[in-house]
Amino acid sequence: MIRINLLGSPKPKGKKGAAFTMPSMDFNVGSPMVLAATVVLIAGLANASYWYILDRQTKSIAEQMQVAEVKNRELADIKARYLERQRQKESYQRRVDVIDQLRNNQSGPVSLLSMIGDTVNNTEAIWLNSMQDQGASVAIDGTALSSDAVANLITNLQKTGFFKNIEIKESFQDEGIKDMQAFQFTLTCEKAKS
Repeated sequence: MIRINLLGSPKPKGKKGAAFTMPSMDFNVGSPMVLAATVVLIAGLANASYWYILDRQTKSIAEQMQVAEVKNRELADIKARYLERQRQKESYQRRVDVIDQLRNNQSGPVSLLSMIGDTVNNTEAIWLNSMQDQGASVAIDGTALSSDAVANLITNLQKTGFFKNIEIKESFQDEGIKDMQAFQFTLTCEKAKS
């Protein structure tokens, strides 16, 4: 068995063993001031390296913020242009809607007259004297050769689907016409919601 003396104490001379001895290491830390200076130096190096890392991160974040601010300004300009175009689009759409509404209102009386004219033409022995559009209803005055012709006119007006309620206000035989039998009638037609 080999023995190693790490303490550095001399080997007793009378024993048999290895002929050489290991050198001993003796650390002398020195005074507490050297030890404190070493700890302060190591702490200072650690602090400096940590400061360096934080400084690099600060600069990196500052650069990223500048890039983000530039991008934000670009996007703000784009957003302003988009909102302006959106307002223009809404303005144009309102104008188009008004024009379409005016066109529809313009053709309303024309389609009403056309529909009533076609209905009267398809009903025999009926003549219209006047027609008044009163908004939600239409008043029709006319002359018929028989009361059946008035009933046929009411049926034909209902078939158009343009009116939901048709009533006879009055109907009487006209004594002023001597050559034939004639009936004067007044109808009130309530428009259907379209």
